Amino acid sequence: MTSPHWDEAQAEALRRFQFNFPEQPLAGKTVLIAGGTGGLGAATVALLAREGARLIVGYRSNKARAADLCAAMEKNSRAHLTLIEGDIAEKSTRDRYLQAIETAQAPFAGAAIFPGDPARVPLPDLDRDSMLASFETNCVGPMLLARDLGELMENSSSGGSIVLLATMQAMAAFSSSLNYAVPKSALVHAAHILAQQWSRVRVNVVAPGATIAGMAAASIQSGKYDRHISRGAIARFGRPEDVARAVRFFLEPDNYITGQTLLVDGGLTLRRDRG
Repeated sequence: MTSPHWDEAQAEALRRFQFNFPEQPLAGKTVLIAGGTGGLGAATVALLAREGARLIVGYRSNKARAADLCAAMEKNSRAHLTLIEGDIAEKSTRDRYLQAIETAQAPFAGAAIFPGDPARVPLPDLDRDSMLASFETNCVGPMLLARDLGELMENSSSGGSIVLLATMQAMAAFSSSLNYAVPKSALVHAAHILAQQWSRVRVNVVAPGATIAGMAAASIQSGKYDRHISRGAIARFGRPEDVARAVRFFLEPDNYITGQTLLVDGGLTLRRDRG
């Protein structure tokens, strides 16, 4: 007896070595990029704009940077961005995202959620307030937005994809990272729970390493990570394009992956003690 899920036409195509590799699968679809005006988010916006996605881009408060990004995307890709200002931990901001999706003239395919804060507080100075502030920015806000967007997609016929942004520090122990790594580790676990709970929505995590844009830029500029290159742990520092490609991979419609975390660190987490 043949399974009711068997597709003989597809099987025959595979026997003939005819494979389906869609090109620009996000073209004409709505994608939301929260925190999309910062270094890593902006690279993702640029990649998806070039592909023809309809982009809703969120930012917390830097209007000038958001305006510059809009101008660059219109010039380089003829893409018009829908901008949403505000803190994603606030329900009113998340409601504006949902309203923008509802009024978009293209089906909603997924979202990447970038907001976070490096929370650089020396260990002796850590207190309740600084830890709670880090948890709200690095875990609570992204998790609540993922919940809201995921419920929307789960109740749709086509489902979709959510990509959360963590850090290599959430995947391995790095000194002086307690108040940043712990909330990001919680976010990774939240992604696993959501991926398990939903059926139509894929939830994955991208965890960047030492990247020349975004939260690690200041540390790289100061020389903090130079030893990892000199000792051969990594060949170069990460670029925002590396992260953007990983995010786009998870956002691709009909992607067959959920509940996973992809380290984009050039091997630094594995080799950080080399030398």
